[in-house]
Amino acid sequence: MTHRLFEGKDHASVYQKYRFTPPDELKNIILQYLDTKKGQPHALAVDLGCGTGQNARLLAPHFQQVVGIDVSECQLEEARAVPGYPNITYRQGVAEELPFPDGSVDLLTAASAAHWFDRLRFLAEASRVLKPRGCLALLGFSDTKTRLCYHNCGERLNHICEEVRQLLLPYTSSQVAVSEGKLEELYSAIPFPEKERIECLRVNTSISVRSLVGFIETWSMFQSYKKKDPQAAGDLLLNTQKRFLDEMGVTSPDTEMKQELEYFCVLASKPQ
Repeated sequence: MTHRLFEGKDHASVYQKYRFTPPDELKNIILQYLDTKKGQPHALAVDLGCGTGQNARLLAPHFQQVVGIDVSECQLEEARAVPGYPNITYRQGVAEELPFPDGSVDLLTAASAAHWFDRLRFLAEASRVLKPRGCLALLGFSDTKTRLCYHNCGERLNHICEEVRQLLLPYTSSQVAVSEGKLEELYSAIPFPEKERIECLRVNTSISVRSLVGFIETWSMFQSYKKKDPQAAGDLLLNTQKRFLDEMGVTSPDTEMKQELEYFCVLASKPQ
């Protein structure tokens, strides 16, 4: 995790409030893969680039211990503040230098984070720390494939999102394109013979206008834009929310719309 774009306290707070938790459908696919490849017991899961802990909390009921690792102490403070998960530990660190003995990890996972890793150094560490038959699960979703629906104005809402993305394009890291490419190069570089990709898992949810605008605020490119011009960035959020409300013909930012997210996942199992 050589990129440090998520470390500020304000960004961490927004991340905790508005970042999406991976869907149960994808969690179940990952757990079934682990059951098939390694089997029980599931002792230790390590969530890399854990941010404010959404994926770590999703995994917690299924493992004896979960460790979340992130480069940002502010993100980890937000994660630690969530009560009710005594088997989760959060540590500051990077995916390329893991604080675990050889062959000690059952599941190594990253949700919307692996595109920031140094690919070869990370894969070398994954090979070292995973148990024989232990599994790697790298998941995310495509922002550009997200679709909104509210009565008959869904396409206009999607167009607003695309305009925001285009405005922020000059502030977008090349690593974001790696995620949009569904980690194809990282998948090709995994040295394990047993590996597979889930290209397109569509998940339907509901989201309020307020939460959608908050999610845009979590984007790394928005945060880069905000650092350059805080006033313009704040105006962009306010204007985007107003445009959504006007198109929907409503006044409350708590009004919900339907949202379709397209998830992907890279799965691999270390040889015996």
